[in-house]
Amino acid sequence: MSDANAGQPPAPDFDRMTRDIADVPAVEVITTVAVHLMSAAAVNLGLAEEGPEHKDLDEARKLINALAGLVTASATEISSFHAAPLRDGLKSLQLAFREASVVPDEPGQGPGEKFTGPVFG
Repeated sequence: MSDANAGQPPAPDFDRMTRDIADVPAVEVITTVAVHLMSAAAVNLGLAEEGPEHKDLDEARKLINALAGLVTASATEISSFHAAPLRDGLKSLQLAFREASVVPDEPGQGPGEKFTGPVFG
């Protein structure tokens, strides 16, 4: 007799995974997502080790917009202790985007600025 699942990885335990995610505080989920968005935006701005090889300002704009929305919407929920560094990182990415753009956006029209207001260096 042969086992139909022989050699296959075990099926994920979705019940355990659901319990595990339920134990993660919301602030941790929000900050983790924000850090992922920041990292991806930085890569698309050409700020990674490989630099211009991965530069894609259209993708960076989308990621910065998503980050700005997340940070703005969650700031009052996660406290200034957590929100302040996220805001600083967001502003740095917005300024890096402005610097990387050949044709700069008008003040207030850059990525995420509909959520944060105009960003100046």
